[in-house]
Amino acid sequence: MQVELAQLRHLSTRLVRGWTHLERQRGGIGLRGPGETQLESDRRLLGMRIRHLQGRIGRVASQRDLRRQRRRREGIPTVAIVGYTNAGKSSLFNTLAGEHAYTADQLFATLDPTMRRLEIPDFGPVILSDTVGFIAGLPHALVEAFMSTLEEVSTANLLLHVSDDSNPDVREQEAEVERVLEDIGATDIPRLVVRNKTDISGRNPGLINSHSSGRSGVRVCAADGAGMTQLLQSVSGILGRNRLFRTMRIPARQGRLRARAYALAEVVAETVDSNGTWQLQISADLAAIGQIEGEPEFEQRYWVDAPASQFNQSKVGVS
Repeated sequence: MQVELAQLRHLSTRLVRGWTHLERQRGGIGLRGPGETQLESDRRLLGMRIRHLQGRIGRVASQRDLRRQRRRREGIPTVAIVGYTNAGKSSLFNTLAGEHAYTADQLFATLDPTMRRLEIPDFGPVILSDTVGFIAGLPHALVEAFMSTLEEVSTANLLLHVSDDSNPDVREQEAEVERVLEDIGATDIPRLVVRNKTDISGRNPGLINSHSSGRSGVRVCAADGAGMTQLLQSVSGILGRNRLFRTMRIPARQGRLRARAYALAEVVAETVDSNGTWQLQISADLAAIGQIEGEPEFEQRYWVDAPASQFNQSKVGVS
């Protein structure tokens, strides 16, 4: 729908004297009156189709907004894969999520966002989103038409900026992606640069100590999975920067509260004493902590003061 809308908007600006060789059509009732020209007819039909597509896309955008609100209530962050077209975003998505999304060596192989739940080690669940690729000189009308898809980018908690490590113009392509992100209001979202296709570039997978944009990054190969461990550690480090480390003691009778703690937070460790009381060491952000405290069974005495050093924090901080 978004592609057709962009095409029709482009075509509507080109309908200038395209049918001057045709006479006016005859009037309708009683065949009186000049009727409308072919140009006027085409403009009317294009306008009707554009309004129809705008309405359908608006409904899709509303549905996606409801899903985003539900994910926010559940406290599950979203990680969106962005980057220049044909950089290997869908291949990376398939490798991380174990999916089989369509991939091809062509422009805009992905047009509709695909979202899957992914468990990040030392962090917990996230929603991984594969999005449409960007390209140099992307027309403003096309950006506007794809806004329903690009909203998934502008509302994400972390962006994986994927680029082709084997392309000699990789830095120019990364700069173009940054310009599009600025256009859609996503400049303040944390980003991690992911240089893909090390099997072609010949470079070693792993952490990139420095980058032209001032951000650290990771080199990976989505085709064979090289560098994925470092990538997941970096994602965990970025998303976990604002997390709190707390300890809960939950009585045996509060099994539902224990289940909610597992659903809302990352349970680092769990022990059970002789009375059946669970002691959970959890890692969670302020929103998840608030949700746990909002449960009907929760009592403030369930929190146990514990220094963060008691936890196994094997996280990699990446800015």
